[in-house]
Amino acid sequence: MERVGAKRECIFETEGGWSDAGRFLLCLDTGSWRTERPRLEEEKCKRCGICSLFCPPQCIKEKGGYFRADLYYCKGCGICAKECPVGAITMAPEGEGR
Repeated sequence: MERVGAKRECIFETEGGWSDAGRFLLCLDTGSWRTERPRLEEEKCKRCGICSLFCPPQCIKEKGGYFRADLYYCKGCGICAKECPVGAITMAPEGEGR
């Protein structure tokens, strides 16, 4: 059993989005297999950043006052849309207009 506050050895080079790690966790090109991508409705967005906290590959960054997914790395999992408290992110089929 691990003691509270005990230092543990990480098996990954970097940690998750809740960490202060300076590099991406899953810096892998999405390629052409993503079927959906997040679409931000700016008028609904409260700029809380919750989407970026829950993004598994850490591809959501603040850009132009809003948090936006870098579609080069986005896997299309939809977690950002599910976690957005105001519904500002929806998932759109790949290929639809932005």
